Amino acid sequence: LGYIETQNITRVTEFYLMGFSEDPEGQPFLFVLVLSMYLVMVLRNLLITLVIISDAHLHMPMYFFLCNLSFADVGVTSTMVPKMIVDIHTHSTVISYVGCLTQMSLSIICGCMDDLLLTMMAYDRFVAICHPLHYQVIMIPCRCGFWVSVSLVFSLLDSLLHSLMVLKVTCFMDVEISNFFCDPSQLSFACSDSFTSDIVKYLVGIIYGFFPISGILFSYYKIISSILRVPSPGGMYRAFSTCGSHLSVKCLFYGSSIGVYFSSAFSVSPGKGALASVVYTVVTPMLNPFIYSLRNRGIKRALWRLLRKTGLSQSLCHASGLLVGTAAKRSI
Repeated sequence: LGYIETQNITRVTEFYLMGFSEDPEGQPFLFVLVLSMYLVMVLRNLLITLVIISDAHLHMPMYFFLCNLSFADVGVTSTMVPKMIVDIHTHSTVISYVGCLTQMSLSIICGCMDDLLLTMMAYDRFVAICHPLHYQVIMIPCRCGFWVSVSLVFSLLDSLLHSLMVLKVTCFMDVEISNFFCDPSQLSFACSDSFTSDIVKYLVGIIYGFFPISGILFSYYKIISSILRVPSPGGMYRAFSTCGSHLSVKCLFYGSSIGVYFSSAFSVSPGKGALASVVYTVVTPMLNPFIYSLRNRGIKRALWRLLRKTGLSQSLCHASGLLVGTAAKRSI
């Protein structure tokens, strides 16, 4: 890709995703790494979704939110990562105007859903631990479904707002985007009021960033306060371990996403911004199933029941028995 002068460009038909173009030598390693992480993330989340849907014991609010979180994780990653993998493989950085707008809209919808669902899951744990006697009254199925529907509406509104901001622009200052996907904060407007667009961007960031983070921190503050009153050391250790892992993955998600969203106000290199984007688009969706599901006893039991239903567990046991028998014969 040759040098593109920074000027007022009208009738834009394509953009250039410059996220990892600065390091062509590291792209083969990046291709293998991101592809592996993407496949692991998709398989884990789809497995968790299948287990929750197929097992009646898991038809509870916590697992309902977790199932929706898995869908949102797969959605937000699948709108960005496959395009990046293809671009690395073909050594291309071009994306069409329509493709950019579509990718941006879908990624915002799924990202906001992810954001709001993490807040709901924190509130669910707050009610379960701090108000266990009222849990069945507060977290009724219709109310949980209503909250998820409202979060979808808010996600659509956020996506619509960003799309309208881009559609009203008749010319761009630059067609290079310092990321591996169409990040709305990286689009440089030349013929519009940049002050107004910046105000809207920061206002949306506060609404969809500050308030959910505040809700999560408040919920875990109350949870930790309740845990400290538990006399059992073993129970305190398990609770702190769970809360610590939850907060760690939430800090990764919010820290990297907020950093990328507001990075347009600072001189951040494309490589650093793209690397931070990989954290919340690939790493945290890959960690979510392990943090929220695979360490959960209910999920483990449901997974084992699913394996027994499909007969896969018997096949595994039979295969392991054959291997042990073969090894014993060889030793004799």
